[in-house]
Amino acid sequence: MQKTDPKYDALFTPWKIGNVEIKNRIVLCPMGGTSLFGWMEPNHFDKEAAKFFLERAQNNVGLIIPGIAPIKDTLGNRWLWQNKKMFKELKTFMDEIHKTGAKLFVQMTAGMGRSWAITDHVLLLHNNSVLRTIAKPIIDTSYQLASPSELPSRWAPDVTCRAMTVEEIKEIVDAFAKTAKLCMEAGVDGVEVHAVHEGYLLDQFTLKYTNKRTDEYGGSFENRYRFATDIVKAIKASCGKDFPVSLRYSVESKVKDFRVGAVPGEEYTEIGRDMEESEKAAKYLQDAGYDMLNCDNGTYDSWYWAHPPQYMPQNCNLSDVAHIKQFVDIPVVCAGRMEPDVGAEAVAAGQIDGVGIARQFLADSEWITKLIEDRLEDIRPCICCHNGCFNFSSYKGHANDQSFGDTRGLARCALVPSVMQSKKYKIEPAAVKKNIAVIGGGIGGMEAAIVLAKRGHSVTLYEKDDKLGGIFIAAAAPSFKEKDRALIAWYEREIKKYPSIEVKLNTEIKDISSLKADEIIVATGSKARKLPIKGAELAMDATEYLLGEKEVGENVTIIGGGLTGCEIAYDLYLQGKKPTIVEMKDDLIAVKGICLANSSFLRDFFAANKVPVYLETSLSEVTKDGVIAVDKSGKTFPIQADSVILSVGYTPAPIAQKAKNVHIVGDAKKVGNLRTVIWNAWDVAMKL
Repeated sequence: MQKTDPKYDALFTPWKIGNVEIKNRIVLCPMGGTSLFGWMEPNHFDKEAAKFFLERAQNNVGLIIPGIAPIKDTLGNRWLWQNKKMFKELKTFMDEIHKTGAKLFVQMTAGMGRSWAITDHVLLLHNNSVLRTIAKPIIDTSYQLASPSELPSRWAPDVTCRAMTVEEIKEIVDAFAKTAKLCMEAGVDGVEVHAVHEGYLLDQFTLKYTNKRTDEYGGSFENRYRFATDIVKAIKASCGKDFPVSLRYSVESKVKDFRVGAVPGEEYTEIGRDMEESEKAAKYLQDAGYDMLNCDNGTYDSWYWAHPPQYMPQNCNLSDVAHIKQFVDIPVVCAGRMEPDVGAEAVAAGQIDGVGIARQFLADSEWITKLIEDRLEDIRPCICCHNGCFNFSSYKGHANDQSFGDTRGLARCALVPSVMQSKKYKIEPAAVKKNIAVIGGGIGGMEAAIVLAKRGHSVTLYEKDDKLGGIFIAAAAPSFKEKDRALIAWYEREIKKYPSIEVKLNTEIKDISSLKADEIIVATGSKARKLPIKGAELAMDATEYLLGEKEVGENVTIIGGGLTGCEIAYDLYLQGKKPTIVEMKDDLIAVKGICLANSSFLRDFFAANKVPVYLETSLSEVTKDGVIAVDKSGKTFPIQADSVILSVGYTPAPIAQKAKNVHIVGDAKKVGNLRTVIWNAWDVAMKL
């Protein structure tokens, strides 16, 4: 297929990993939850993941690396190599993958150690010795948390992870070799070892701050990297030297302390792997037998480097990965908010060999095809929200405040409900074609209109303002929200593709009884919550600031340290302003559904840049000089400010109540995030 724009040419050149040729330079990087062998459940051939990857293989990806497959089941404690039936099904699947011209490596993990994202519910089990013993045949929390040394859990610092035994290490090495052999026999093109990367178990062994062992797996450089080198040597002994083995690798750890990362541009003392050690380690790992380094940066203590939210720069790991390539002869892949044009330039310049991209494949399975066909405007952008794919939320008093359903269902997408949920969310023709009114042209209203049109309905979309986007226009206003703004533009273009959708702008519906429609969807969003305090009229609300309706001075106090309040403070800091945050709870962004990669960046950024944060503090009064705050002891004190922004949440604002033919969706039903808005729009639109 011929491309239109030559600036992407370098992406579509072949390259080799060992003796395996890859048709282009685009690597679908692994995402937790997309394992072909299942994720939390006992291992099996996962047909939903297989469907996910085959669809992307048919859309021109070069190399596919599915998400981590625990070498030993999280539930049930069975080793992967013990399920021979699963590998027979894998062989049939590989035949289908190879018909597309794509290649596939299976990624296996030794485990997570102290980075195991123990949930609040599992934490209760782990902390009760009786329950822990009873549950051991089903879920062995002590094994899952086993680390190089006794270490504090990343997610529950009061939990001490035990040290792994040498016997357990040897069992894991042997299991890697046995599983890799079965993968090779099933036609898999290679395997990837997970990982000297992101602070997972193998990485914890390599890092001085997490490895305090005194045996052959601790102390010296060679001993710290022994676990990782033992694994590749065992795989090569089992599968032969020509079977490719990739390693997921973090160039630098970017860590200042346990649970404290280093934000971009910060001067700090690295306690993990610094560049000097990485130069040595990369060559050492290559010489041990690894055929590729699949690279980024960070650990779970600095998670935003490996899972960059939108606050992180695009292509944030490229310079470090390009540097490390100078020290090895094997191919190097770079991941981390990689943009195709920058990736193509880096490949052409010999800085990297492959461009690693992950979450964009969730947001749009056809994005490479659209790139090839020069239809960039048709690519639905990933907005780096993590609301669907990795919403491990953690804050003071909560290890990982994630529901069991979300733990089982990683790698779903906030923007595309059908991703990894194709049985639940699907477009089916409507049995009866209807005329449907959608009131509100925000994300929920637009998504509902598109789903309805795809099903064959005629839709009239009413929006009171002169443009589509609703409250998301304000959310997308900060400078670092370029992907949010691109998403609004994508919706505006997408809506126009459906002749059955009529958009009526500047049309406010106050009385639904005037509408001639078979069904009515109310997607009128929410309104800012008001505080009944003295002087509130002297403050502005978050949307007034974000939309530029009111200007702010030099010193700005934000009341509310939730996600919106923190993003406003970050935006103000980037502008050179001096923000201060006042929050009633005992932590910033203390809510479910916000990934720790996102929230920890903001917490670490404010700490590193000395942004004043008052926790467990309430607002007493807004004055012309700032605010009067109240700390947890009841003591009042003033905070000087030129401007005060209230970011204290929103309340649903439906213009009608639910009835037989009236359906409330999105924030008009219950205030949430983009995932809840879009998924709820599908829930309603699929049934009409």
